[in-house]
Amino acid sequence: MKKLSFAKSFATVGLAALCAVSVVGCADGDGQNKETYTGGVAATVNGTEIQEDTVTAAIQGIREQMGTTDEDSWGQWLAENDYTPESVRQEIIDSYVDQELIKQGSESMDIHADEEEVNQYVESMRSNYDTDEAWAAALEAVGMTEDEYRENIELSLVSQQLRSKVSEDAAEPTDEELLTSAQTYVTSYDGAKKSSHILFDASDEALAQEVLEKLQAGELDFATAAESYSKDTGSANDGGNVGWDKLTQFVTEYTEALNGLKKGEISGLVPSTYGIHIIQCTDVFEAPEKLESMDQLPEEFQEAVKAMLNSNNESQAYYAWVEQQREGADIVVNDMPEGLPYYVDMANYQKSESDTTGAITGVDENGNPVAIQQDGTVTEGTEGAEGDAAAEGDAAQGDAAAEGDAAAEGDADAQPAEGDAAGEGDQADQATE
Repeated sequence: MKKLSFAKSFATVGLAALCAVSVVGCADGDGQNKETYTGGVAATVNGTEIQEDTVTAAIQGIREQMGTTDEDSWGQWLAENDYTPESVRQEIIDSYVDQELIKQGSESMDIHADEEEVNQYVESMRSNYDTDEAWAAALEAVGMTEDEYRENIELSLVSQQLRSKVSEDAAEPTDEELLTSAQTYVTSYDGAKKSSHILFDASDEALAQEVLEKLQAGELDFATAAESYSKDTGSANDGGNVGWDKLTQFVTEYTEALNGLKKGEISGLVPSTYGIHIIQCTDVFEAPEKLESMDQLPEEFQEAVKAMLNSNNESQAYYAWVEQQREGADIVVNDMPEGLPYYVDMANYQKSESDTTGAITGVDENGNPVAIQQDGTVTEGTEGAEGDAAAEGDAAQGDAAAEGDAAAEGDADAQPAEGDAAGEGDQADQATE
């Protein structure tokens, strides 16, 4: 089953990601679009219509996000990524079909989003903007209203509950599976550093310096100092422990300071946007040449491997449920109409071939020639300028539509972490840049 490979390939930051992860956000709440294109019905799911203009609006929004609004850059992008207008339309329709099946399945199981929880997520995102005007402008930039944004969150929460429900019987990973997976990932943990910190307000530099000097003189225990002085209430009760850097992405200043520490060493004063840190490296992990037992890994890494396998098993159960719904549903996809604004004649566009240097020639979002090297760097034109090879991922801050991670909240004022790689804990989505 296709899993929104097209829709997810252009994930961007902030509100724009909502159209990428939950395509319904690109249309208004009742499925009717603000702009009329060709009209008509693209598909029906158990009698529920998916409007052609809804699909078109989603694709047009995607083109705008990627900077491929002109025909040539769009056609070349399609060719380079082995798409056609027809296959793009089908994949977007598939995503809407799945969403409708989720809605219908949730209704049949009496699964609904909690209104108070939805409100919390809306306010959490809204708090990132200084004024009502800025919030409205951010929504307008992706063609949404606050009601539509709210519907995205509701769908996310419902999907999350549905996923939990249908994966209740998902198999627990066996010891053999855990070890095999750990053997695959153990080298990525090599050199990981575990740390604790004491966080002071930026205005408390004199106090921070005083505490640092006592730590250096051995007059004060680090964990005790964290419990007494740290403004990070989430870690203070655990002696300032913020975990391993391979599992948690910290703000740049914190990471750079930690990288310079050996086990047991304490940093100087480290200013960041969250205040002043004193950091202690509490452990360093060296990957064994041969991993023969899970006991060779720190407990946190064991838990991370188990959580990943559990998530994979739950995902398989969830997608199996969606596929089962598809097989039992009455789904009708109508023929693609003429006159669609995203249609191009693909006979005019060819996929670029590798040159003798191993670079793949293509075009950027503005239609300019580029060469994408095998190491991922992008050379623009003939000047050799390097660029970013459009890396995709889940970098969207506050991405309320992401499955199983709907706009996680936390103590944003106290944490040094940029985001929890394991997707759990109080440090999740903190201090995101």
